Parts: sequence; structure tokens; C-alpha cells
Amino acid sequence: MVQDQQDNTAIGPLQMSERRRLAAFMTVIIAVVLEVADSTIVNTALPAIRQALGASPAAMQWIVAGYLVALGSLLLLGGRLGDALGHSRVFLWGVGGFVLASALCGLAQDATQLVLARIVQGAAGAFMAPQTMALVQLLYTPLERVTKLAYFGVIVGSAAIIGPIAGGLLIELDLFGLGWRTIFLINLPIGLGAIILGRMVLPQAEQLVEPRIDPFGALIFCCAFGGLLYAFIQGADRGWDLMLAALAAIVTILLALGWRRAKARRAAGLPSIIEPALFRIATFGWATCAGFAFSAGSIGFLLVFAVALQQGLGLSALQTALVHIPFGGGVMLGVGLLVPRLLPRMGKSLPLLGGVLMIAATAAVLAMIAEGIGGGIALLAALALAGIGMGTVSGPLGPIVVAHIAREHAGTASATFRTAQQIGGALGIALVGAAYFSVAASDAASSRAGAIPAAFMVAALLLLAVAGVARLPRDLFGTPAANRG
Repeated sequence: MVQDQQDNTAIGPLQMSERRRLAAFMTVIIAVVLEVADSTIVNTALPAIRQALGASPAAMQWIVAGYLVALGSLLLLGGRLGDALGHSRVFLWGVGGFVLASALCGLAQDATQLVLARIVQGAAGAFMAPQTMALVQLLYTPLERVTKLAYFGVIVGSAAIIGPIAGGLLIELDLFGLGWRTIFLINLPIGLGAIILGRMVLPQAEQLVEPRIDPFGALIFCCAFGGLLYAFIQGADRGWDLMLAALAAIVTILLALGWRRAKARRAAGLPSIIEPALFRIATFGWATCAGFAFSAGSIGFLLVFAVALQQGLGLSALQTALVHIPFGGGVMLGVGLLVPRLLPRMGKSLPLLGGVLMIAATAAVLAMIAEGIGGGIALLAALALAGIGMGTVSGPLGPIVVAHIAREHAGTASATFRTAQQIGGALGIALVGAAYFSVAASDAASSRAGAIPAAFMVAALLLLAVAGVARLPRDLFGTPAANRG
């Protein structure tokens, strides 16, 4: 049963030396960067991958979305396993699987192999990612966590932007003649270093709760979401009428089955894959909904932006990476400077304004690309404003989500929020990608024209995120009783 109370009622942080605590925190940060950056690092590499492997538009979407599907579908299971078996143990398992899957991605010989390897990579990330915030919960007191979670916001936001930039730079460097493969193979030394360091400094794994998990519920969840994405991504090739009819039937059956199973397990006192009691905490529920829609809009935008610059305007991977810099700078400014200073005074008004700013700025960026503008002050300024908007929305959501979650449910709560983000991102790839590729082809003119329908889809998704933020209580970090839904 989820306790609707503040963390300061839970047990204190684990007793460790400050030096070891810092090393453990840095290990967690390395894993966060790997997992987040790999969700976007392929964006600038997609045209090179398409040329090298003969990937279709649908395959290009699956290379990005397949990672997010596996990650989002299994995060809840990963969170439960961390709560049950120990966060350090499951974290190291996840990092090891991530390294192996990255090697498979780098060795892929065709688009199908790459998609399958990306799915394995996402699955490994699902066991690694939920443990990161939970380990911070174990390492630090509630007051100390405020600063550490602020670092998380900066790093997560920056890693998502660094991904496309790093991808472009690695392709341009063409280390050892490996081309696009280096964007995956670079994970091997970093991941292995994290495993070695983690085994030395992470707290000993402890069984926190009785290990009762629901793998079949996770499978139902995965199949329902995979069917949803399959319909949206393959609809253009297979026929929308058939795909949407199949979607309606499959998802309805699976959701009904999942709902009945969850109800029966709760009646028997067993945990279900989703913990409904979390959503009775308004700060958690509405921030999670906002994170879902915001991730859909922002990740969909980044995909189309990177592809349209190269296919529509003829920019190289390096030039595309450099154009991302103002956006990344804006994100870091928003998360690192504006959020710590303005969130305590403005409350939810800050992410509300940030969402509106991002809607306007992303629409302006895609409209300029449609007009053939791939550089200049106007485009760079619009990108910087879009980044500030992203930072001032994404930065506050993490602390808001965990504001009133008891520590013993940290893994599950973290996994639920991350699941919403990853599912949103995958759905954004499908929806924004479908809007873009319904017009865009391999020629430059159509690739530019596809930016317009994509802009409308991005704006609609971000507007839903703004609506979710608007439903948050005024007192974001007050007493739990004031935040009941």
C-alpha cells in the first residue's frame, strides 16, 4: 500500500563515507547519461544509417521508437525488481545488458538487426534506469536530495540534447572507419567503467520489500503499447483502415485483460504492474500526465528536426549537430538557472509559461525549415527559446513527481514516471513521424514540406502537456494532504 506521506518519515540515508557516496552518485550519473543520450543519439545518424543499411522511413522510426518501446514497457517491472532484489544489484545487471546490446547495435548488418538490437538495448535500460533515482533516495537525506535531484534535471535535460550533437560529431570523426556505428560502440568503455566502479562503491543490495512482481502484467502492457505503435508507424505502408481497426481490437482486448488482472491481484493483496494509489497524489498524477505529453512533443520534434535539416536542407551530420547547440544551451539555462531561482516563487506558472514558449518556438523552427532556412540568427534564436521552454517544463517535473512519495516506493514511482516519459516519447516518434513522413520522401522539397504537418502535431502534444501542468495544485511542495487528487 502506497503511503501518501513525505519522505522524511522514511529511514535515514545509508551510512557511507562522503567520498564513497560521491563516487556512487557519479556512477549513477554515468548510467543516466548513457540511457538518456541513447534515446536521441541516433537522430542525427538516421540519414547515414538509412543510406548504409537501406532503411525505410518506417524502419527509421522503429530504430528510435523500438528502444523507447522496450524501455517504457519494462520500466515498471524494472522498478519492482529493484524494490524487491536491491537497487544496486539490478542496476549493475542493467548496465551489463546495456553494454552487450550496444555492441549488437554497432555490429548490425541490416535495419532489422539494428531494430532488434535497439529493442534489447531499451530492455536493458529498463532495468538500469529506475534504480538511479532510487539509489539517490538511499544515499541522501531529503534535504540533500533537493540539490542532487536538481543535478539530475540538468544532466537528464542536457543528455537528451547532447545525444544528437554527439552523434553528429562521432559520425564526422569516423573513428577507425566505423561511421555511424561509433554512436553505439562508444557505450562499451563507458559502461564497463561504470560496472567496475559500481561494484566497488554502490551500497550493498538489500531486499527492501517482498519480491512479488507481475511479469505477465508487464507482458500485457508491452503488447498493448507495441500494437499501438505498430499501427501508427506501419499505417502508411499497410493501409490506415486495416491498421486502425486491428489497433482498436488488440488494444481494447489487452487493456481489458490487464485491468481485470490488476483488479484481481489487488483484491488478493498482490502488487500489479501499475500502482493506482500513486495517482491519488495530485503532484504525482498530473506531473506524470504532463511528462507523458511533453516527452511525446519534444522527442517527436527532435527526430523531425534532425532528419529535415539533413534530407531537406542538405546539412551534414556535423552541421546538424552544431545547429542543435543553441537548443541545448537553452535547456541548460532553463534547468540549471531559471528553475532553481524561479520555481519556488512562481510555482506551476513557470512550467506553464515554458510550455507555451516551446509551442511557439518549435512551430517557428519547423516553419523556417519548411521555407528552406537552415541557419541564421532567427533560427538559432528560436531554437534557444525552444530549449529554454523545454528546460523550464522538464526541470520541475522530476522533483514534483517525487515530492510526496515514501522512500520504500521510490523505485516504483520513479519507474512509473519514466515509463510515462518513454511511452510518450515513442508515441511522439510515431505520431510526429507519421505526420512528417506522410509528406516527406527522399527528395529535399518534400522533406522540407513535411515539417509543416509535423509542427502541428508537435504543437498539439505540447498543448496537452500544458493542460496537465495547469491541473497541478498551487502548493507543489506543501503537505501531502494538500496534494490529494
